[in-house]
Amino acid sequence: MRERAKFHGSIPALVTPFKEGAIDEQAFRGLIDWQIASGSHGLVPCGTTGESPTLSHEEHRRVIDICIDEARGRVPVIAGAGSNNTVEAVALARHAERSGADAVLVVTPYYNKPTQDGLYQHFKAINDAVGIPIIIYNIPPRSVVDMSVETMKRLNELPNIVGVKDATGDVGRVSRQRHAMGPDFIQLSGEDMTALAAMAAGGHGCISVSANVAPELCSEQMEAVFRGDWDQALKLQDRLAPLHAAIFTEPGVNGTKYALSLLGRARDETRLPLVPVKEATELVIRRALVHAGLLNA
Repeated sequence: MRERAKFHGSIPALVTPFKEGAIDEQAFRGLIDWQIASGSHGLVPCGTTGESPTLSHEEHRRVIDICIDEARGRVPVIAGAGSNNTVEAVALARHAERSGADAVLVVTPYYNKPTQDGLYQHFKAINDAVGIPIIIYNIPPRSVVDMSVETMKRLNELPNIVGVKDATGDVGRVSRQRHAMGPDFIQLSGEDMTALAAMAAGGHGCISVSANVAPELCSEQMEAVFRGDWDQALKLQDRLAPLHAAIFTEPGVNGTKYALSLLGRARDETRLPLVPVKEATELVIRRALVHAGLLNA
């Protein structure tokens, strides 16, 4: 941990605020500024948490542009550029590079169920098309395909493949990937509840959903790890764990947006097929926010 990777720490996978069906640019810019002021170490626009599947191509590009413009180089921007269509992923990655993104986050192609060689060729095509770092997003529960450590090692030999957002929930993968690719291969947890354990195994940070709602606590936890203060990191884990669980009581980003609405940071508005959380879930989220010290009882 002496020399941190450029992409490290608490990196929120940003929600995309909406207002009456359209992107709420004012709220989005405010969210970005709040994240940076709260100590977040980077930003990821247009990931799944940003409802990228329901953004048009024009909207996707606009969200990336707004984020880069508002960040103003204060923290790295890792632009979401994933697709199960390789041509589309290449186009999104090229736009991110032209707009000034520091890196792109590329999910393993979903629904198509490519072979390991298909995964390699998909990422190689993107690698060959751009000149900025690429972070693999491995999330088998959503994409229904798991990139093997062997395939990841093969990809790491390409010049632009620098790391992985690992949302497998398997902390043992961190050690196996560290053994295969070495300590400089950037490993970012994609699962808030196990992020602290992943850091203990050699991870570099977390691309976090909870950081949308609790940016200061999430960044403080990462900073505690960096300075070796595991007691403080665990105390923060105890405060955050109910929130990590609560916002995923129901699948999707609705729980996160409801929490943000309680904090006055964004509207509780998503696009179909996502729908607002139920009243019972609202109560669970409120209690978790109170427990974390983010909301008065």
